[in-house]
Amino acid sequence: MNVFIIGTGLIGGSMARDIRTHYPQAKIFGIDAQAHHLEQAKQQRIIDESANFSDLAMADLVIVSVPVDACLALLPEVLNAVSEQALVLDVGSTKCPICQAIENHPKRAQFLAAHPIAGTEFSGPMAAISGLFVGKTNIICEVEKTSFKLQEKALEIFQKLGMRIRYMSPKSHDKHIAYVSHLSHISSFMLGKTVIEKEKHERDIFDMAGSGFESTVRLAKSSPAMWTPIFKQNKKQVMRALDEYIANLSHFRNLMENEDYELVFQEMQQVNRIKEILNGINNPKTAS
Repeated sequence: MNVFIIGTGLIGGSMARDIRTHYPQAKIFGIDAQAHHLEQAKQQRIIDESANFSDLAMADLVIVSVPVDACLALLPEVLNAVSEQALVLDVGSTKCPICQAIENHPKRAQFLAAHPIAGTEFSGPMAAISGLFVGKTNIICEVEKTSFKLQEKALEIFQKLGMRIRYMSPKSHDKHIAYVSHLSHISSFMLGKTVIEKEKHERDIFDMAGSGFESTVRLAKSSPAMWTPIFKQNKKQVMRALDEYIANLSHFRNLMENEDYELVFQEMQQVNRIKEILNGINNPKTAS
């Protein structure tokens, strides 16, 4: 099996590592706009060889793992270049614009829109992790538009990588992911900004930063080059999520201003049930 990874960073590189483990006979090629990424990917044995778009004709599987703005332009080119037996899938964090970009392509049936909910705040080939996708949810959109034979091929790969599969429409995906992923990143970036600006005047503020602060701003270390296009493509849903989040922050501020600490306690107590929700998601067999 000839596997082409377009974008050899965290997600693409991690998928390549696991594919090598489960398909030891596979030959893995890398395509990346940054030459040093290809060198790092070869050094880390993420890929066997670097390649170009002209080589895609021999691909059995193509994984497009690039920023979502680049994906819009690349996907039609990739589908143009592959043979009629190849499976092409993307792993982007937005789905409506990507599905729309290739909805009328003659080889649409060879494309599968996917989004593995996995990753870290790090990027590049050196961030690739074996086993990253074990137990993680992988959202698949418009599966009915992919040929059944290639659906089976993709599901076999996802199963070997240990993913749980959920099916959604692109619109539902973009709506829900705005809350649980995109809003989380914005919150982290803006909390980091608030503290950095304060630190200009109080130099010892980071000396007092504990694990709570560190875990909350972890996502602020994520790549702006990756996240700005995501926010742009999912602007409508992100704006809705921001409006609701800002309203909740304003409400909490009003409770503080009015010294209504009983309601402050009640607000936090009600949200505490998120522990049960997340425990059920992460341990579905133990959920009631």
